[in-house]
Amino acid sequence: MEAQIEYESGVQFAVDIRGHRLVCDQPTNAGGQDAGITPPEFLLASLGTCAGYYAVEYLKTRSLPVEGVRISVRAEKALNPGRLSRFHIDVEVDGLTDDRHREGVLRAVKRCLIHNTLLHPPEIEIGIHTPVTM
Repeated sequence: MEAQIEYESGVQFAVDIRGHRLVCDQPTNAGGQDAGITPPEFLLASLGTCAGYYAVEYLKTRSLPVEGVRISVRAEKALNPGRLSRFHIDVEVDGLTDDRHREGVLRAVKRCLIHNTLLHPPEIEIGIHTPVTM
């Protein structure tokens, strides 16, 4: 899995992943043009779509309706160091009245790759490179 990120202008970056191009920017009150979502918002979107994927897969394998599945993700900020400190995921599934299936959806969402990555932080290596020019 790999993403290529290139500086565009101002505080805007272009992200290329598997032939898809995304824009990362800041709101105008933070010096951006609001042309895309911010890095923390990308993280919320990643966590929410991953949770949704696992919830829908659970429902599909049990032939339960998937229409109306909605996910909301909120995060709190912390300082020293600056980070997102607490996430809250709400999964809404229309017509899910059986407690057994509610528990099943919860177990499925907890298998989300992004959720588990955040629970068990990976090692992060940072390299700084300067291209050789001739």
